Amino acid sequence: MSTVQDITGTSKSAAAIDKARAEGRAALIGYLPAGFPGVEETIAAGIALAENGADLIEIGIPYSDPVMDGQVIQAATTEALAKGFSVRQVFDVVAGITSKTDAAVLVMTYWNPVIRMGVDEFSRRLSEAGGAGLITPDLIPDEAAEWMEASDKYGLDRVFLVAPSSSPERMRRTVDASRGFVYAVSIMGVTGARSSVSSAAKDVVAAAKAAGAERVCVGLGVSTASHVREIAEYADGVIVGTALVAAIRDGGVDAVAALTKDLRTGLNREEA
Repeated sequence: MSTVQDITGTSKSAAAIDKARAEGRAALIGYLPAGFPGVEETIAAGIALAENGADLIEIGIPYSDPVMDGQVIQAATTEALAKGFSVRQVFDVVAGITSKTDAAVLVMTYWNPVIRMGVDEFSRRLSEAGGAGLITPDLIPDEAAEWMEASDKYGLDRVFLVAPSSSPERMRRTVDASRGFVYAVSIMGVTGARSSVSSAAKDVVAAAKAAGAERVCVGLGVSTASHVREIAEYADGVIVGTALVAAIRDGGVDAVAALTKDLRTGLNREEA
């Protein structure tokens, strides 16, 4: 029987997306920053995400120079760091969620914290915590040799990002290097809730699929059930971050549960 260490087995992220696909819908992926407003609250919110319809969960590592994060997430991660959050605590968060749910839990992180701990050490601890893999917004496949080796060793998913600016060659290389799914950035710029979803998202998904991607999930700017419904028409998964962070900030775990339940209503694809 395959285990998470057996790289010939099905990736946790792919399995979660495929399960949703078998149910005739896209997967819902929710993002939470680790340690906001506290470690226990992050764990409780992650469990609430899973219990109310999220198929995959992203746990972000707070970072002092978050080049891709919008104001809401920046404020949350700054607060977490001010309260003393340390990178090693992300494994407590992942283990706390995976021990109570079946959701695939990935860590989203800038690459520097991984390098500082050691790529192999970080990967080993993530695997032991039950984590599915890493989403690495500032790491490109060309510079990821050490991560490729460690992710193979520990059976972890490698989720790289593609954007409207990705050249056909870059798209192919990124798709080839990814495992689990490819993260399609729907807009150029930073994260944040928006009133509408960029039309570029559909083109990025189509380009990734043309390059051979089996599973493409869309993030950046998704905040309502109508956004989810729109993206679910063409993507394999829909990623929501800022709206969930605002929910836990303003209403705690209960607000995360309520928003997740609402977002989930956008996932059921219309019958043809």
